[in-house]
Amino acid sequence: MKKLRIMTVFGTRPEAIKMCPLVLEMRKYTDYIEPVVAVTAQHREMLDQVLRLFAIEPDYDLNIMTSGQTLYDITVKALLGLKEVIAKTQPDLVLVHGDTTTTFAGSLAAYYAQIELGHVEAGLRTGNKFSPYPEEMNRKLTGSLADFHFAPTAVSRENLLKENVPESHIFVTGNTVIDALNTTVQKDFVFDDPVIMQALASGKRLILMTTHRRENLGEPMRQVYRALKTTLEQHPEAAAIFPVHKNPKVREVVQAELAGTDRVYLTEPMDYEPFANLMNHADIVLTDSGGIQEEAPALGKPVLVLRDTTERPEAVTAGTVRLTGTGYDVVKEETCRLLEDPAYYRSMAEAVNPYGDGRACERIVRAVLSAKGYPVAPPEEFKGC
Repeated sequence: MKKLRIMTVFGTRPEAIKMCPLVLEMRKYTDYIEPVVAVTAQHREMLDQVLRLFAIEPDYDLNIMTSGQTLYDITVKALLGLKEVIAKTQPDLVLVHGDTTTTFAGSLAAYYAQIELGHVEAGLRTGNKFSPYPEEMNRKLTGSLADFHFAPTAVSRENLLKENVPESHIFVTGNTVIDALNTTVQKDFVFDDPVIMQALASGKRLILMTTHRRENLGEPMRQVYRALKTTLEQHPEAAAIFPVHKNPKVREVVQAELAGTDRVYLTEPMDYEPFANLMNHADIVLTDSGGIQEEAPALGKPVLVLRDTTERPEAVTAGTVRLTGTGYDVVKEETCRLLEDPAYYRSMAEAVNPYGDGRACERIVRAVLSAKGYPVAPPEEFKGC
């Protein structure tokens, strides 16, 4: 049979973390698949470090990132660049991931070329088109264009069914981030950042914080940082480590609220491998990230989500995650409770991870090949861990 030419398109670090394991899985099927990797480099430096970690050299690199780029810039440059790549490679299937602007542009480019589209991490929804922005509409619009919907959980599948996606087009696979995590976290990992080594050597209970969401810029972040500061004042046994996002608007508030605070270790943004291993050392995670809501529960870490909505309700239902928003009082109270109440802490840390078993990439590849008539058994769907 003719090899199936499958082009993966991604452009940011979160996409790369979740798509690189899929590229590696496709490379195992040399008799059936010809993989093509196209990156937009919507995020240049952060994308490159993940590509190096997984030893993946893109076949096409659009290198679109510019200083001060807007959503308009990203969309137009990615769409036009991918138009040329698709015309040259003529893929049989394009795979995109999640909800970035690169994802939407890749989906639209495939649609305009009348090429089938597969959406990895399909079906996540908050129901509010501006929360998160622009991610909610990026994934909804991609879902409208997709032919294959690789839903990470049964909840995501139900979201798609409510939008009249045919059930036969939906495959519940688990999330590929667990595949990535399983190959990245190491028991004896050595950190080369002296700030991290100092935090780990302190012997304190470690609170890991990340913030970057557009909707949290300004006063919401200020409230979160003040809640963290008060928590540490009340709990001398605890410390916080905070890889600070490069966004100047984030850094301005961090410097104003946390710089010089006792037992707050501020460090630069981290590559994926050391960050995943740092998360494994943490006791509590405070974040407004999407992916960390999936990763931290897999490592048995309670997560307080600094957002008013989440497209990942499975972890909330399972009890591994609490949706706190950014209010000072609730963030402080929930963090203090995790530090003070061992039973409450265990109820979150020991809850069942609903996101994957490390075989999502295998399920995706087998679903595509079996649907296309290749002699590969279709996968059993992910039922939850």
